[in-house]
Amino acid sequence: MDIPLWFEITSMVVLSLILIGDLLLIRLRPHIPSTRESTLWVVFYVGLALLFAVVLGTVAGWRNAGDFVTGWALEYSLSVDNLFVFVLIMAQFAVPRRLQQQVLMVGIIIALVLRGAFILVGVTIIEHFSPIFYIFGAFLIYTAIKQAMPEGEHDDDVKRENFIVRLLRRRIDISDTYDGSKIRTIVDGRRMWTPMVIVFITIGVTDLIFAIDSIPAIFEITTNGFLVFSANIFALMGLRQLYFLLGDLLDRLRYLHYGIAVILGFIGVKLILHALHENELPFINGGQHVEWVPDIDNLVSLGVIVVSMAVATVASLVASSREKRAERLAPTTE
Repeated sequence: MDIPLWFEITSMVVLSLILIGDLLLIRLRPHIPSTRESTLWVVFYVGLALLFAVVLGTVAGWRNAGDFVTGWALEYSLSVDNLFVFVLIMAQFAVPRRLQQQVLMVGIIIALVLRGAFILVGVTIIEHFSPIFYIFGAFLIYTAIKQAMPEGEHDDDVKRENFIVRLLRRRIDISDTYDGSKIRTIVDGRRMWTPMVIVFITIGVTDLIFAIDSIPAIFEITTNGFLVFSANIFALMGLRQLYFLLGDLLDRLRYLHYGIAVILGFIGVKLILHALHENELPFINGGQHVEWVPDIDNLVSLGVIVVSMAVATVASLVASSREKRAERLAPTTE
């Protein structure tokens, strides 16, 4: 079934209002969220995504609902990797903890705008050049290999952010200190930008860089632009609360990158199989579809995503607990 235009418009309006309301709430009451508050918000956004899937299934068919859930799970899983870099950005710019909610929210909104443009370009390319799936698949497999060997990966992200900072400082006047949550302030009678504007832009651009991996991956699940964008919205909407909920736990998720590598590698292979199944390149099988190539169902993809993240998380926590136990039992030397 096609998704009705009225449903797409209504969904975007409602989701935009939720994002604006969330931003205003943070703006009016900047604070450090408790674990309980963060948990409730994460549960709310996960529940909202599942409710959206049910309404979508009722209105536009359960196949579309299944594609959305799989795409949302994929984007949410891959977005967790963003949190490690967000921690580095907050530390690098010494963002006061009570202002970090607003920084993340504005950065996420910037990221959604940039991702929207990226998705439009991607859908257009796919419509006119189907062999792009070969390129997407090869890129994801390459990214999976890099993810499995992440030494220095986040250091590269910091270097990239430093380049952005240097570029901005050459173009605009930026003060050395924060002025609450303001992005404009007055220093010695001169109006200047505060470091907050750098953090906003850095968060948004960094997330877009991560989207270079995740958006080609979700195009394997569905090429429907509305489903791709809505899955991205729901994945990012709960990311701010997840940042505070996990907190120090991020340091203990040492094997998470292996789970993400498995997901990216699986989706990369699936993309290439899909490209072969729909092949139009003349030098492959004479330009004909490769009919014997298996077409893996999205339900299998959802299973791989959930199992990979679950195994990586459990393995990380078990290894961390063993290390702490060993430290407690280790004899102390005077």
